[in-house]
Amino acid sequence: MIRDLTAINVVLAFMLIVSFLGATALHEWSHAFVASLLGDDTPQRAERQTLNLRSHLDPVGLILAIILSLQQVGVGPIPLGWGKPVTLDPWKMRVGPNIGVLIVSCAGMIFSLLVGLVVAALTNLVYPFLAGNVITERILQLLVVFSVTNVALAIFNLIPCYPLDGYQILYTLLPSKQAVGFARSAPYGPFIIIALFFLLPFLGQLAGAGSFPLFHLAFYIFQLSQYLVNTIGGNIPIVYFWLL
Repeated sequence: MIRDLTAINVVLAFMLIVSFLGATALHEWSHAFVASLLGDDTPQRAERQTLNLRSHLDPVGLILAIILSLQQVGVGPIPLGWGKPVTLDPWKMRVGPNIGVLIVSCAGMIFSLLVGLVVAALTNLVYPFLAGNVITERILQLLVVFSVTNVALAIFNLIPCYPLDGYQILYTLLPSKQAVGFARSAPYGPFIIIALFFLLPFLGQLAGAGSFPLFHLAFYIFQLSQYLVNTIGGNIPIVYFWLL
C-alpha cells in the first residue's frame, strides 16, 4: 500500500506535540536554573525553576507548534514554537547584566541541543533490544521524535525575534543605541515569526518563487535537526520518525 503523503499521521502528530511540551519545559527550566546559578533568584520566585508545564506554556507558541505538527512541511511535520519567556533581573547576576543575560539566553538552546543529541545516542544504544516488536518500536519512534524536536527547538531559537532566545542574544551584543532601537521590534516578534512560517511561504507560492530558501525555513530547520540526530544516533533510529 502506498502512503498518502498529504494525509495527517495522527500518531506522529501526537508524538510531536507531546515532545514539544516536554522539550519546552526542559528548555525554559534550563533558563531559570542557569539564572539561579548566576545569582538571580527572580525565576525561582516566579515558579519558573520547575518542570511543571503550566508554568512555561505560551498560548501563541503552543498553537504554532500544534499547527506545524499537523502540516506536511516539505518532507513532513515539525513542532516549532516557544514557551513563556523567563523574567530575569540582570543586575542580580554576579557576572554582570549583559554577560548574565547572554549566558542565560544561550543556556536554553545549548541544553535543548544536548538533550536531543544525548537521546539520539541512547536511542542508538537501545535499538538492538527494542526493534522487532510493535510496541517497543513505538517507543523507539517517540525517542527519535523527542530527539529531533529538541534539536529543532534549539535551532529555531537562533532566530532573533522576540520571544526567542536569539532576540536576547542579539540585544545583549548590540551597542546601547542600536539595542534600544532593536528592542522596539519586541512587540511584533510573534507576528514576524508567524509571517516567516506561514505568510511568506504562501506569498512565495502565489508569486511562483517557492524555491527561495527564506520561504522554507521550517523545512531547513527540520532537515538540519534530522541530520544532527542521524549523525549522533546512527542511520538506523532516524527511520522511526516516519513509522506509521
